[in-house]
Amino acid sequence: MAEIIQSKKALAVNPLKVSQPVGASLAFLGLARSLPLMHGSQGCTAFGKVFFVRHFREPIPLQTTAMDQVSTIMGADENIVEALRTLSDKNRPDIIGLVTTGLSETQGTDIRRSLRDFRTAHPEFADVAVIPVNTPDYVGCLESGYALAIESLIETLVPESQSAGKRPKQVNVLASAMLTPGDIEAIREWIEAFGLRAIVVPDIGDSLDGHLTDAEYSALTLGGTPRSEIEIMGESAATLVVGPSLNKAANILKARTGVPDYRFEGLMGLDDCDVFTQALAEISGRPVPERVERHRAQLQDAMVDCHFMIGFARIGLAADPDLLGMQARFLSGMGADIVAAVSPHKHESLVGLPIAQVIVGDLEDLEKQARAGQAQLIVANSHAAETAHRLGLPLLRSGFPQYDHVGGYARTWVGYRGTRQALFDLANIIVSQHHELEPYRSIYWADDRDGAGRQHVIASAAAGLVH
Repeated sequence: MAEIIQSKKALAVNPLKVSQPVGASLAFLGLARSLPLMHGSQGCTAFGKVFFVRHFREPIPLQTTAMDQVSTIMGADENIVEALRTLSDKNRPDIIGLVTTGLSETQGTDIRRSLRDFRTAHPEFADVAVIPVNTPDYVGCLESGYALAIESLIETLVPESQSAGKRPKQVNVLASAMLTPGDIEAIREWIEAFGLRAIVVPDIGDSLDGHLTDAEYSALTLGGTPRSEIEIMGESAATLVVGPSLNKAANILKARTGVPDYRFEGLMGLDDCDVFTQALAEISGRPVPERVERHRAQLQDAMVDCHFMIGFARIGLAADPDLLGMQARFLSGMGADIVAAVSPHKHESLVGLPIAQVIVGDLEDLEKQARAGQAQLIVANSHAAETAHRLGLPLLRSGFPQYDHVGGYARTWVGYRGTRQALFDLANIIVSQHHELEPYRSIYWADDRDGAGRQHVIASAAAGLVH
């Protein structure tokens, strides 16, 4: 059991968290023909767009209601109606994600009432689904905003039904914000190895995986989960929920459809992967494929190879709750000592972690704890680069954003193969930090291979240094 320590500072000195509106927008970027719309100033949207572009290195469709000084004071409901009308008329998206920001939340806007006004004024756009999400950026983090978007998406698009199991080879996957496009792709392949078909919500592995297309420009997302797939989630045989942050969304889906679910705190490490594999075998009624068994054996061998380096290694972690929990369980299972664990947001799942404590705070808290615990390695996003530099420690970049590391968004962390590669990377970093003592060599030492030592003795004697 971990002790949760809430930082008492009046402000974030070195911020770790990414805001809720960015998290909600990320969820909508994983849906096909979708368009996130932030209700706030142009700066709110531009700031989030910079994060996305630098992390994924892709063009990101993101729109704003463009609140100004007047609408901030007098009311911005018309901005919402006009923005929805313009986007629906010009782009005809399947889904618009209407996301609030700190500005609109402080103003006290009612986006659901504004959405009703839009529906009344413009019935011709009834085919455009609008998903309203309240995400004030002064509370929570990327992960909690992402989870709120998934909850609203299910409530809006998944109809109430009693058709669970109608499609026995179809499974739903509720994918946490901690998963990368590489992770999503690996999970899909894992599921397909058992003869099942996955509806991944949201599927950033299809929309943000970094692939070239024939289209020169698109105002909407390219790839992702189609709206038609979301609407038939109630006919699936099971739902696989990856990440504790999506438990509430899973509850909503189960209550609306009756589809049974399997919940996983993470998919990193031998135990997590075994539980997921067993669930797939149970759902499909098939034995575990030989290639999956092979991947498991490879991970076991890597654990044997790397435990000398990772065992008792002192590591500092900083991440949103889902990712922090998955990494802490994995590293603790390998014998590492988590000397610092910091999360920007408190979640009930953190209490059950097998570490001494978790600080709800910022990167300054990580730096102090890591220094006090004599950490050897930091695992965090790119915001921690300066922290690691000041500590003189290597940084393994993980999470969002990674703006100083090419390809970090595409890395696979989960599954037998993803875990294996993470073990190798961790072991190599720790080995590279180990320095042997330089051997002492007397000035009289003679190297018969090149005569350098003998020449040194002769030169010293000539200078009167040797008697």
